[in-house]
Amino acid sequence: MLTVTENARTAVDTLAEQAGVPAEGGLRIAQSADQPGNFELALVPAPKPDDQVVDEKGQTHVFVDSEAAVALATLELDAQPSTEGPGFVLTPQQD
Repeated sequence: MLTVTENARTAVDTLAEQAGVPAEGGLRIAQSADQPGNFELALVPAPKPDDQVVDEKGQTHVFVDSEAAVALATLELDAQPSTEGPGFVLTPQQD
């Protein structure tokens, strides 16, 4: 299952708070319909029924679309700061 670093958790919490996302909401990761092999990230008020909840440690959550879950199973979500705001990256999980 996708794991979430502390940096990513903090970035999700900050972005969700700024956007006014409710407590049951969070960051949703889904496969891009327009670009196969790419992923779309969006702040959502709640997960979809078939989403996996992969992180509940922060104030907000990270949800993964069931179709994307297989591709993301061995990856880790991290956040890197930039002048435009945090950038999210997917990297192999650390053993």
